[in-house]
Order: sequence, then C-alpha cells, then structure tokens
Amino acid sequence: MTDEEPSELRASDADRERVTEQLRDAVAEGRLDMEEFEERLEAAYKARTYGELAPITRDLPAAGVTAPPISMVKQPARSGSWAERIVGGDGSSSWAVAIMAGFQRKGRWTVPKRFNSFAFWGGGEIDLREAYFADREVVVNCVAIMGGMNVVVPPGVEVVVRGIGIMGGFDHREEGVPGEPGAPRVTVTGFAFWGGIGVERKLTRAERLRLKEQRRQEKLERRAARKELQGSGSDARDTRGTLDGLDDLYDTAREALEEHRDLMRERHEERRERHAQRHELHRERREARREDRDRRRHRD
Repeated sequence: MTDEEPSELRASDADRERVTEQLRDAVAEGRLDMEEFEERLEAAYKARTYGELAPITRDLPAAGVTAPPISMVKQPARSGSWAERIVGGDGSSSWAVAIMAGFQRKGRWTVPKRFNSFAFWGGGEIDLREAYFADREVVVNCVAIMGGMNVVVPPGVEVVVRGIGIMGGFDHREEGVPGEPGAPRVTVTGFAFWGGIGVERKLTRAERLRLKEQRRQEKLERRAARKELQGSGSDARDTRGTLDGLDDLYDTAREALEEHRDLMRERHEERRERHAQRHELHRERREARREDRDRRRHRD
C-alpha cells in the first residue's frame, strides 16, 4: 500500500467551512473585495481535495497567526464602525444634476454636510450604504421636477424627511427608526413637483452574503447536533424526527420571508417604472403639441 500525497486527500465539509470562515474574516478586515470573496467562496464550495483548498487562502493570515505589527500612535477604530465612517472634510461630491437623464452616487464616496441634487425629466440614485460622512448630521436636498430620486440608507442610520410635494411626494416610511449609537443622522429635504423622492433602508451586498453564510453555518451545526443523537433508542429517533421537522419549518418560514421581501422590492421597482413611463408619455405629448404649433406657424 502506497502513501497518498496530502494534497490529494479528500476535504470534508468541516474543512470547507474553515476556509469560508477565513474568507469572511478577510472581507471584514478589508483584505478582499466582494468580487474576490465571491470567486474564492465558489472555489471553496467546489473544492474536493486539500490541494484545491490550499491556494484559496494561501495569501491570507491563518487563524491564530498574528499579522505583522503596525506602529500607530492612536488605536484605530474597529473596521466598519460608525466612528471610522465619519471622516470630516468637505465631501467627495456636493451636487448632482439630471436633465432628461440620470445620475448615481454610490459606493465608497464621502457625503458632505449638505448634498444638493436636481432632476428634470430624469432621475437619480443617492446610495449611502457604503459611504463615509463629513459630519454626524448631513442634509440631502432633492429637487425633482417631473422626475424622481431614490435615497438608500444602511440599517442603523436615523432618517428625517422634511420635503414638500406638489402632485408628488416624499417617502416617510423610514422615519422614526432610532439610530445606532454614533451613527449619522440623514435629513432628506427638498421639493417634488410631478415627481417623487423615495427613501429606503437596505443591507449592503456584503452584509447579505454574511447573513446567508451565517444561516448556512447554523443549519450545518443543527445537522451535526442531530447526528450526535443517532442511536438505537426510540427516544433518540423521536427527538431526531422532531428536530428535522423544526428545521424544515424554520427553512420554510425563512424562504417565505425572503420571497415576500423580493415581491415588495419588485413592486417598488414596478411603481418606479410606471412613474417613469408617465413622465415619458407627458414628454411625448409636449413634443407633439410643439410640433403641431410649428406646423401651424409654417402654414400661416
């Protein structure tokens, strides 16, 4: 009998879970971006041997290994904390305009103390989920004329809405939710005429992935606990059957909740699309009236 190479040995589910946990830590610490995380996560789930698992985390610190020390006078804030995201300064972008077009502000940008935006026959998206903030209190001023905008905030941020709508409106659903300690306060204000300003609270893609991985880990732990109850006694079998039923009930409820959230998101997108179609129809009618006036002038 010949000894097998260690890299050719088959990896277990526990081995793959250790690798995915190391990847999640790397994302939280900023060592991997989301694209790299998704690529490596997929490779980890597909890996069958230690030789396929090893390259996935080769350039990442192993669990229990201390990273090279960095000398700093002040202890840095915990990665992802609100204290780290309130950076001061003037902001990386202070205004946005969309005229018969659209604009986006999203990703890692710095929100100034006052951000002004204007949309005429157009729309815009102001996404604060991954943003930094120049101050603990910022104002997002939105003016929409026959157009619309959507302000997206992360969980934990306090939202205040003070806009005025004429044949339009501002979304107040996210008002009244208490903010987390140290989190910024976002005041959405402005004016909407034949338009609307939406305000919604959403998780980042990274947080959704983290929660999905957490649920998967919990399910694996429940399965492992059930395996420990395997035995010849009828009590163990009855307990295992009860746990199986509870696990199925939990998964069914969670899937139903996710489907409900997806449905609500689709309805929101449909409302925005109908709103855009109404504005497009109004523009076409105005163009038709203008062409009709031009034809009458030429006849005269």
